Amino acid sequence: MNFENIEIFDSVKRPVLIAGPCSAESEEQVMAVASALKEKGVALFRAGVWKPRTRPGCFEGVGQEALQWLQRVKSELGMYVSTEVATAVHVEQALAAGIDLLWIGARTTANPFAVQEIADALRGVDVPVLVKNPVNPDVDLWIGAFERLYNAGVKRLGAIHRGFSAYGEKFYRNAPQWQLPIEFRRRMGDIAMICDPSHIGGKRELVLSLSQQALDLNFDGLMIETHCNPVCALSDARQQVTPDELEIIMSKLVRRSAESDNVDFQSYRNRLDEIDDKLMELLVQRMAVSREIGAVKREKGLTVFQPFRYNKTIERYTKYCKDGKIDIEAVKSIFEAVHSESIRQQLRVVNEGNE
Repeated sequence: MNFENIEIFDSVKRPVLIAGPCSAESEEQVMAVASALKEKGVALFRAGVWKPRTRPGCFEGVGQEALQWLQRVKSELGMYVSTEVATAVHVEQALAAGIDLLWIGARTTANPFAVQEIADALRGVDVPVLVKNPVNPDVDLWIGAFERLYNAGVKRLGAIHRGFSAYGEKFYRNAPQWQLPIEFRRRMGDIAMICDPSHIGGKRELVLSLSQQALDLNFDGLMIETHCNPVCALSDARQQVTPDELEIIMSKLVRRSAESDNVDFQSYRNRLDEIDDKLMELLVQRMAVSREIGAVKREKGLTVFQPFRYNKTIERYTKYCKDGKIDIEAVKSIFEAVHSESIRQQLRVVNEGNE
């Protein structure tokens, strides 16, 4: 896929900053936030007009009427305006109102039928569209949304990383799982990537640290929910910051260069290559042993999967993680992949001749 530049991003200061309230609650609220952000140098305003909520009874947005408020922001303050769309009707109404930038939310991205409906509504229309990652950690589903839009002729596309849902108590509202947007970008090539630290953290005090991590990973910009009185916000009050707080956050961010001198890093890369070669050699040896185990299990009529063994493996390496300052969850992910391949190798041996 050959993506085209999003001219809006080319015309604003880097990193790209998209800011505004979670929801457009009233005309006065929208204009107050937009005016305050304009004074802070923000050029790209966001506000949710239609708000998909988990359960009924919550504030679900004002709807089409709020588009007129965004029109005021655009005409009176000279700011670019953006909003989320989830249906073909939303697309038609937003385009008729002259909205500069559309984005597709996480819940919608997770539904191929909904994405296709939006893609069909955008066919023949030249408007930039950002796509948030699906709520579940599925890179292929995320890429599929881009393919549907691209096949409909939408070429000015960008991605928004807003984290991934997980069950139970957790530190983040939506776990960042940085490896997934990195994998997405590796597979999709040179595409604009925006981070939404508001939805990842779910708490305003986490916005700064998450924004810094995104810039350290060479993200192109940030989408930060901003409200003049966050405590009274009708949706996502806990994660929104004030315009003054946003200014402080942006002033504290460290911008690092994406360029590197190969001479400075080549010796380190050579060492890493040597270590990676050894890891691959050991992985090949491990799979050879797994096949031998599979042969023994076949002979003795034993099941391939034995969960107690996997649990013991994880327990053994917890100490290594602490001593080596390695995240235990990262190690679990690695061993889950290794264990999965070992199971596949053993199944192949156990079922030889039965296929």
